[in-house]
Amino acid sequence: MRAILVVAILAILALTGCSPTYKAQPVASAIKTYDKTFTSASSSRASPLYAKNPFSVRFLSRRPSVYVNPYKADDKPYFVEFRARNAHSYGHASVVFGKLDSNGKIPTNSKGVLDPKRVQISGLHPATDDPKQWVKGHAVPVPAETGPSDGDFEDAYVTARYQVNLTEQEFRKVVGIINRHKRSYAYWYAPNYASNCLGYIGSIAKEMGLRVPTVPTVPKYYVRQMKAMNT
Repeated sequence: MRAILVVAILAILALTGCSPTYKAQPVASAIKTYDKTFTSASSSRASPLYAKNPFSVRFLSRRPSVYVNPYKADDKPYFVEFRARNAHSYGHASVVFGKLDSNGKIPTNSKGVLDPKRVQISGLHPATDDPKQWVKGHAVPVPAETGPSDGDFEDAYVTARYQVNLTEQEFRKVVGIINRHKRSYAYWYAPNYASNCLGYIGSIAKEMGLRVPTVPTVPKYYVRQMKAMNT
């Protein structure tokens, strides 16, 4: 009976959401098409050869492969930003990375939409828009993809962010870290911190030499904690 109740609650969250105070609206009527086009061009499915065990409680990254200095911002024209955003549930976390614009800002248009020609997005989530798979992923691992999901492009949805500016050399190394993660996560499994969106961005941050929260929470608090631990 308890298991049935949990599944019923998750189904309600997936279909109706648990953020009734959320007011943001899409900035363009074609945003879903825009997102899916970018996703199909940039996301990757993990190779079975490299796939991480979705039941493993360990991060993919166990030690840093590069030490990024988050305090020094001079002569760093590139960036990686750890983001949390609103969703029809408890939210989602991802990383945005690319080159800053001429004003030293993350490139967006006048409506606050990221420029897909100058940035990329990577986050771990079910490889479908079907809410049933999202619910199922709270009980068993489900197939995942590691590109952007609907809503990741718009600043209107962002609830927390932690930006780290990078030199060109640091950026190349960070892109290598992210690409390795994209190849390694074949499944999304919400109950396992190491196999959900938080563990995904946390593992990337850890391999960059950053400190990350040891206790999972909702995405916006996770990213805020990460920022506080490194500033």
